[in-house]
Amino acid sequence: MKRLSDAASRLEGQPMFQILARAKELERSGKEVLHFELGDPDFNTPSHIVEGAYNALKNGETHYAPSNGILELRLAAAEVTQRSRGFKPELDQILVTPGANVQIYYAVACTANPGDEVIVPDPGFVSYFSILKLLNIGINRVPLHEENGFRIDPSEVEKRITGKTRMIIMNSPSNPTGAVMTEQEVKEMYEIAKRHDLFLLSDEIYARMIFKDANTNHYSPSRYDSCRERTIVVNGFSKSYAMTGWRLGVVTGPSDVISKMGLMLETTTSCVSPFIQRAGINALRNSQSTIDSMISEYRDRRDILVRGLNTLPGVKCNNPGGAFYAFPSVTGTGMSSNEFCEVMLNEAGVSLAPGPIFGDNGEGYVRMCYANSKENIQKAIGKMRDLLENNHKYTLGD
Repeated sequence: MKRLSDAASRLEGQPMFQILARAKELERSGKEVLHFELGDPDFNTPSHIVEGAYNALKNGETHYAPSNGILELRLAAAEVTQRSRGFKPELDQILVTPGANVQIYYAVACTANPGDEVIVPDPGFVSYFSILKLLNIGINRVPLHEENGFRIDPSEVEKRITGKTRMIIMNSPSNPTGAVMTEQEVKEMYEIAKRHDLFLLSDEIYARMIFKDANTNHYSPSRYDSCRERTIVVNGFSKSYAMTGWRLGVVTGPSDVISKMGLMLETTTSCVSPFIQRAGINALRNSQSTIDSMISEYRDRRDILVRGLNTLPGVKCNNPGGAFYAFPSVTGTGMSSNEFCEVMLNEAGVSLAPGPIFGDNGEGYVRMCYANSKENIQKAIGKMRDLLENNHKYTLGD
């Protein structure tokens, strides 16, 4: 008897966590490691959000909650959507989930069959690829290019549509590149999805994390159909509210899709803990000043990191418009992405994520998450510079 299922053989997980585990092993052996591999904010969750959960716990909200989410949180999410995206979804279009990552799985599983295809940006978030492989759904990759600021090109998307295509995934601001799509590009993506009768999954987990000085704004395709026909908006609290460990998200989409996603959540996890949902209500309905402060700090860190990267031999980096990632090219060093990351971790004590884990088009790049202090960013740049400038074997051409 075969011990494991075919689906189990296709599981890949998230390699960033595997890189983190390796870095932690080095730390336990006594090596100092500076962490830039994982997209985890280094800020504490704002106190008023924690207070919401604490009060709920004291009040006995430790039992089951409605599987589609507490009414107050869904109402708050609808109000925020109206302010930020210009429409107010119906309550049956909203589902509260344990984080945003699982929303991608539920959405794809409820709209595509094995053998269908989903169009995905490459490089893109690792879970897109892992989820599609698990579900045995074809991955149709759209290469992103540095010369275009790593923004997805709608014309390239349309060229890749086949009779098997069921969904297009877009992500702005982007993980891993920090790219922010223009209003025209977002509109064209929606028009393509409508023209070919496809679902459009818009991953907007970093929607609040836009750097205005880059002349960028967040645009959502949901403004064109109010999530009633084909747009599914993936969103959550992890990144902008520094709530990665809370596992709380809200997905908005067509009511028939959300209904089935809700049944899948009910089947797999029952519900999201009510005290965690109370924290989410406090996050949405109170002052956003702490969030604004975090975004301002990320912008300053971005500037320090990108300037520093562009001083390193063989390294060059675009200025990302959002999220908290830089995606520098390391081809000028003569090393592959994996070699560069191995050298930086083992010899400089700087933990990075190699570009190829984000897709076939990621070779030649590495991802650095600047959810780290300015001091550590400067320290990491110094260690990387020392290694590249002073060690002859890492000079291109030698």
